[in-house]
Amino acid sequence: MFDRERVHLGITPTVWTNDDFPLLGNDIPFEQCVSEMALAGFEGTSVGHKFPRDPEVLKAALDLRGLRVSEPWASTFLTVPGMRQRTVDGFAEQMRFIRALGGDTVVVAEQGGAVHLQPLPLDANKPVLTDSAWEELTTGLDELGKMAAAEGMRLCYHPHMGTVVQTRAEVDRLMAGTDPEHVHLLLDTGHLYWAGDDPLALAREHAARIRHVHLKDVRRAVLDRARAEGLTFQEAVFAGVFTVPGDGVIDFAPILRTLADAGYQGWLVVEAEQDPAKAHPLTYARRARSYLRQVAGL
Repeated sequence: MFDRERVHLGITPTVWTNDDFPLLGNDIPFEQCVSEMALAGFEGTSVGHKFPRDPEVLKAALDLRGLRVSEPWASTFLTVPGMRQRTVDGFAEQMRFIRALGGDTVVVAEQGGAVHLQPLPLDANKPVLTDSAWEELTTGLDELGKMAAAEGMRLCYHPHMGTVVQTRAEVDRLMAGTDPEHVHLLLDTGHLYWAGDDPLALAREHAARIRHVHLKDVRRAVLDRARAEGLTFQEAVFAGVFTVPGDGVIDFAPILRTLADAGYQGWLVVEAEQDPAKAHPLTYARRARSYLRQVAGL
Protein backbone atom coordinates (compact mmCIF):
# COMPACT_ATOMS: atom_id res chain seq x y z
CA MET A 1 0.00 0.00 0.00
CA PHE A 2 2.84 2.43 0.85
CA ASP A 3 6.34 3.01 -0.45
CA ARG A 4 8.29 1.70 2.55
CA GLU A 5 11.31 3.78 1.57
CA ARG A 6 9.24 6.91 2.15
CA VAL A 7 6.79 5.88 4.87
CA HIS A 8 8.01 5.06 8.37
CA LEU A 9 6.22 3.41 11.25
CA GLY A 10 6.63 4.82 14.74
CA ILE A 11 4.98 4.66 18.14
CA THR A 12 4.68 7.26 20.90
CA PRO A 13 5.88 6.78 24.49
CA THR A 14 2.28 7.32 25.68
CA VAL A 15 1.74 3.58 25.39
CA TRP A 16 4.24 3.32 28.27
CA THR A 17 4.29 6.72 30.00
CA ASN A 18 2.36 9.96 29.67
CA ASP A 19 3.53 13.56 29.31
CA ASP A 20 0.19 15.10 30.30
CA PHE A 21 -0.33 12.79 33.27
CA PRO A 22 3.14 11.72 34.47
CA LEU A 23 1.82 9.34 37.12
CA LEU A 24 0.79 6.99 34.31
CA GLY A 25 3.73 4.69 33.80
CA ASN A 26 5.90 6.65 36.19
CA ASP A 27 7.73 3.44 37.15
CA ILE A 28 8.67 2.56 33.56
CA PRO A 29 12.19 3.79 32.68
CA PHE A 30 13.17 5.32 29.36
CA GLU A 31 15.38 2.36 28.48
CA GLN A 32 12.53 -0.13 28.84
CA CYS A 33 10.23 2.06 26.78
CA VAL A 34 12.51 2.39 23.76
CA SER A 35 13.75 -1.20 23.96
CA GLU A 36 10.18 -2.50 23.80
CA MET A 37 9.40 -0.16 20.90
CA ALA A 38 12.20 -1.79 18.94
CA LEU A 39 11.21 -5.28 20.11
CA ALA A 40 7.66 -4.70 18.84
CA GLY A 41 9.04 -3.82 15.39
CA PHE A 42 8.77 -0.03 15.21
CA GLU A 43 11.22 2.28 13.48
CA GLY A 44 10.86 5.44 15.53
CA THR A 45 9.29 7.36 18.36
CA SER A 46 8.13 10.81 19.32
CA VAL A 47 9.87 12.47 22.28
CA GLY A 48 8.56 11.82 25.79
CA HIS A 49 9.24 13.56 29.09
CA LYS A 50 11.58 10.80 30.27
CA PHE A 51 13.78 11.03 27.18
CA PRO A 52 17.27 12.56 27.52
CA ARG A 53 17.28 16.21 26.41
CA ASP A 54 20.87 16.06 25.17
CA PRO A 55 20.50 15.16 21.47
CA GLU A 56 23.76 13.21 21.41
CA VAL A 57 22.76 11.09 24.39
CA LEU A 58 19.29 10.46 23.00
CA LYS A 59 20.56 9.65 19.51
CA ALA A 60 23.05 7.14 20.89
CA ALA A 61 20.33 5.38 22.87
CA LEU A 62 18.01 5.25 19.87
CA ASP A 63 20.74 4.22 17.40
CA LEU A 64 21.55 1.29 19.69
CA ARG A 65 18.00 0.05 19.17
CA GLY A 66 17.61 0.99 15.49
CA LEU A 67 15.14 3.81 16.24
CA ARG A 68 14.79 7.42 15.10
CA VAL A 69 12.80 10.39 16.36
CA SER A 70 9.57 11.02 14.45
CA GLU A 71 8.79 14.43 16.00
CA PRO A 72 9.03 16.67 19.02
CA TRP A 73 6.05 18.64 20.37
CA ALA A 74 5.90 22.43 20.59
CA SER A 75 2.94 24.04 22.36
CA THR A 76 1.88 27.35 20.84
CA PHE A 77 0.27 30.25 22.70
CA LEU A 78 -0.41 32.53 19.75
CA THR A 79 -3.83 33.58 21.06
CA VAL A 80 -2.49 34.51 24.52
CA PRO A 81 -1.42 38.15 25.06
CA GLY A 82 2.32 38.53 25.55
CA MET A 83 3.16 34.97 24.48
CA ARG A 84 3.91 35.32 20.77
CA GLN A 85 7.69 35.75 21.10
CA ARG A 86 7.92 33.00 23.69
CA THR A 87 6.06 30.76 21.28
CA VAL A 88 8.47 31.63 18.47
CA ASP A 89 11.46 30.98 20.73
CA GLY A 90 10.08 27.64 21.91
CA PHE A 91 9.38 26.54 18.37
CA ALA A 92 12.90 27.51 17.28
CA GLU A 93 14.35 25.47 20.14
CA GLN A 94 12.40 22.39 19.12
CA MET A 95 13.57 22.84 15.52
CA ARG A 96 17.17 22.87 16.72
CA PHE A 97 16.51 19.76 18.81
CA ILE A 98 14.95 17.69 16.03
CA ARG A 99 17.54 18.84 13.49
CA ALA A 100 20.30 17.53 15.76
CA LEU A 101 18.53 14.17 15.73
CA GLY A 102 18.20 14.08 11.95
CA GLY A 103 14.47 14.84 11.81
CA ASP A 104 12.54 17.50 9.95
CA THR A 105 9.07 17.77 11.55
CA VAL A 106 7.79 19.72 14.55
CA VAL A 107 4.25 19.03 15.80
CA VAL A 108 2.37 21.99 17.28
CA ALA A 109 -1.00 22.65 18.90
CA GLU A 110 -2.45 25.90 20.24
CA GLN A 111 -2.81 25.80 24.02
CA GLY A 112 -4.42 29.19 24.58
CA GLY A 113 -7.61 28.52 26.57
CA ALA A 114 -7.09 24.75 26.48
CA VAL A 115 -9.01 22.76 29.10
CA HIS A 116 -7.80 19.20 28.56
CA LEU A 117 -5.40 19.50 31.51
CA GLN A 118 -7.99 21.16 33.73
CA PRO A 119 -10.45 19.31 36.03
CA LEU A 120 -13.32 20.30 33.74
CA PRO A 121 -15.79 18.38 31.59
CA LEU A 122 -14.65 18.75 27.98
CA ASP A 123 -17.97 19.22 26.17
CA ALA A 124 -19.22 22.02 28.43
CA ASN A 125 -15.93 23.92 28.58
CA LYS A 126 -14.34 23.65 25.15
CA PRO A 127 -12.64 26.97 24.23
CA VAL A 128 -13.95 28.83 21.18
CA LEU A 129 -11.93 31.49 19.37
CA THR A 130 -13.18 34.91 18.34
CA ASP A 131 -12.55 36.04 14.76
CA SER A 132 -9.66 38.21 15.91
CA ALA A 133 -8.12 35.30 17.81
CA TRP A 134 -8.41 33.13 14.71
CA GLU A 135 -6.43 35.78 12.86
CA GLU A 136 -3.74 35.71 15.55
CA LEU A 137 -3.57 31.94 15.35
CA THR A 138 -3.41 31.61 11.57
CA THR A 139 -0.93 34.44 11.01
CA GLY A 140 1.24 33.11 13.82
CA LEU A 141 1.23 29.61 12.38
CA ASP A 142 2.17 30.98 8.97
CA GLU A 143 5.12 32.74 10.60
CA LEU A 144 6.27 29.56 12.35
CA GLY A 145 5.74 27.54 9.19
CA LYS A 146 7.94 29.92 7.21
CA MET A 147 10.63 29.60 9.88
CA ALA A 148 10.51 25.84 9.48
CA ALA A 149 10.55 25.94 5.68
CA ALA A 150 13.57 28.24 5.71
CA GLU A 151 15.44 25.50 7.59
CA GLY A 152 14.23 22.72 5.30
CA MET A 153 11.76 21.58 7.93
CA ARG A 154 8.00 21.54 8.37
CA LEU A 155 5.33 22.42 10.89
CA CYS A 156 2.40 20.03 11.35
CA TYR A 157 -0.65 21.17 13.29
CA HIS A 158 -2.23 18.69 15.71
CA PRO A 159 -5.99 19.10 16.42
CA HIS A 160 -6.58 18.03 20.02
CA MET A 161 -9.51 17.50 22.37
CA GLY A 162 -10.08 20.38 24.77
CA THR A 163 -8.33 22.95 22.57
CA VAL A 164 -9.42 25.63 20.11
CA VAL A 165 -8.86 23.32 17.12
CA GLN A 166 -10.71 20.14 17.97
CA THR A 167 -13.54 19.58 15.48
CA ARG A 168 -13.64 19.03 11.73
CA ALA A 169 -15.12 22.51 11.24
CA GLU A 170 -12.22 24.04 13.15
CA VAL A 171 -9.70 22.02 11.15
CA ASP A 172 -11.35 23.23 7.94
CA ARG A 173 -11.13 26.83 9.10
CA LEU A 174 -7.49 26.41 10.08
CA MET A 175 -6.61 24.92 6.71
CA ALA A 176 -8.51 27.65 4.85
CA GLY A 177 -6.81 30.41 6.82
CA THR A 178 -3.20 29.23 6.60
CA ASP A 179 -0.62 28.95 3.83
CA PRO A 180 -0.61 25.37 2.47
CA GLU A 181 3.08 25.71 1.67
CA HIS A 182 4.00 26.33 5.29
CA VAL A 183 1.29 24.92 7.56
CA HIS A 184 0.68 21.21 7.29
CA LEU A 185 -1.82 18.98 9.06
CA LEU A 186 -1.34 16.13 11.48
CA LEU A 187 -4.18 13.62 11.21
CA ASP A 188 -4.96 12.22 14.66
CA THR A 189 -7.70 9.64 14.21
CA GLY A 190 -8.54 9.27 17.89
CA HIS A 191 -8.97 12.94 18.73
CA LEU A 192 -11.09 13.57 15.64
CA TYR A 193 -13.34 10.59 16.34
CA TRP A 194 -13.81 11.71 19.95
CA ALA A 195 -14.73 15.18 18.68
CA GLY A 196 -17.63 13.57 16.81
CA ASP A 197 -16.16 13.70 13.31
CA ASP A 198 -15.09 11.16 10.71
CA PRO A 199 -11.31 10.69 10.31
CA LEU A 200 -11.80 9.11 6.89
CA ALA A 201 -13.79 12.07 5.57
CA LEU A 202 -11.16 14.49 6.83
CA ALA A 203 -8.38 12.42 5.27
CA ARG A 204 -10.16 12.51 1.93
CA GLU A 205 -10.73 16.26 2.10
CA HIS A 206 -7.29 17.31 3.33
CA ALA A 207 -5.01 14.55 2.02
CA ALA A 208 -2.79 17.10 0.28
CA ARG A 209 -2.12 18.92 3.58
CA ILE A 210 -1.55 15.83 5.76
CA ARG A 211 2.16 15.38 6.38
CA HIS A 212 2.12 13.52 9.69
CA VAL A 213 -0.25 10.91 11.16
CA HIS A 214 -1.08 9.65 14.66
CA LEU A 215 -2.93 6.33 14.52
CA LYS A 216 -5.05 6.12 17.65
CA ASP A 217 -8.18 4.06 18.26
CA VAL A 218 -11.15 4.68 20.57
CA ARG A 219 -13.11 2.41 22.89
CA ARG A 220 -16.68 3.40 22.14
CA ALA A 221 -18.14 2.32 25.48
CA VAL A 222 -15.70 4.53 27.36
CA LEU A 223 -16.33 7.43 24.99
CA ASP A 224 -20.10 7.11 25.50
CA ARG A 225 -19.58 7.15 29.26
CA ALA A 226 -17.30 10.21 29.02
CA ARG A 227 -19.98 12.12 27.14
CA ALA A 228 -22.86 10.94 29.34
CA GLU A 229 -21.09 11.67 32.64
CA GLY A 230 -19.16 14.77 31.56
CA LEU A 231 -15.77 13.26 32.29
CA THR A 232 -12.61 15.33 32.19
CA PHE A 233 -9.94 14.46 29.66
CA GLN A 234 -7.86 12.87 32.41
CA GLU A 235 -10.76 10.81 33.72
CA ALA A 236 -11.54 9.54 30.23
CA VAL A 237 -7.90 8.67 29.52
CA PHE A 238 -7.56 6.84 32.82
CA ALA A 239 -10.79 4.98 32.04
CA GLY A 240 -9.30 3.81 28.74
CA VAL A 241 -10.97 5.94 26.07
CA PHE A 242 -7.93 5.58 23.80
CA THR A 243 -6.31 2.38 22.59
CA VAL A 244 -4.05 1.22 19.78
CA PRO A 245 -5.26 0.64 16.20
CA GLY A 246 -7.21 -2.58 15.83
CA ASP A 247 -8.48 -2.58 19.41
CA GLY A 248 -11.32 -0.04 19.10
CA VAL A 249 -14.05 1.09 16.73
CA ILE A 250 -12.11 2.91 14.00
CA ASP A 251 -11.60 1.14 10.66
CA PHE A 252 -8.08 2.13 9.66
CA ALA A 253 -7.91 0.29 6.33
CA PRO A 254 -9.78 2.91 4.25
CA ILE A 255 -7.98 5.76 6.03
CA LEU A 256 -4.60 4.27 5.22
CA ARG A 257 -5.71 3.53 1.65
CA THR A 258 -6.77 7.16 1.21
CA LEU A 259 -3.38 8.36 2.40
CA ALA A 260 -1.55 5.87 0.20
CA ASP A 261 -3.58 6.85 -2.87
CA ALA A 262 -2.66 10.48 -2.21
CA GLY A 263 1.03 9.55 -2.22
CA TYR A 264 1.54 10.07 1.50
CA GLN A 265 5.17 10.24 2.64
CA GLY A 266 6.32 10.54 6.22
CA TRP A 267 5.57 8.99 9.59
CA LEU A 268 2.62 6.86 10.63
CA VAL A 269 2.82 6.90 14.42
CA VAL A 270 0.83 4.58 16.69
CA GLU A 271 -0.48 6.35 19.78
CA ALA A 272 -2.64 5.40 22.74
CA GLU A 273 -2.64 7.22 26.06
CA GLN A 274 -3.30 4.28 28.33
CA ASP A 275 -2.70 3.17 31.89
CA PRO A 276 0.11 0.61 31.56
CA ALA A 277 -1.14 -1.11 34.70
CA LYS A 278 -4.31 -1.97 32.76
CA ALA A 279 -2.94 -2.22 29.22
CA HIS A 280 0.43 -3.97 29.13
CA PRO A 281 2.54 -1.72 26.87
CA LEU A 282 4.53 -4.32 24.93
CA THR A 283 1.43 -6.45 24.39
CA TYR A 284 -0.47 -3.50 22.95
CA ALA A 285 2.50 -2.31 20.89
CA ARG A 286 2.80 -5.76 19.31
CA ARG A 287 -0.96 -5.87 18.75
CA ALA A 288 -0.85 -2.56 16.88
CA ARG A 289 2.14 -3.67 14.83
CA SER A 290 0.40 -6.89 13.82
CA TYR A 291 -2.80 -5.05 12.90
CA LEU A 292 -1.01 -2.54 10.67
CA ARG A 293 0.86 -5.34 8.94
CA GLN A 294 -2.46 -7.06 8.32
CA VAL A 295 -4.43 -4.08 6.97
CA ALA A 296 -1.71 -2.14 5.19
CA GLY A 297 1.27 -4.42 4.72
CA LEU A 298 3.39 -2.19 6.93
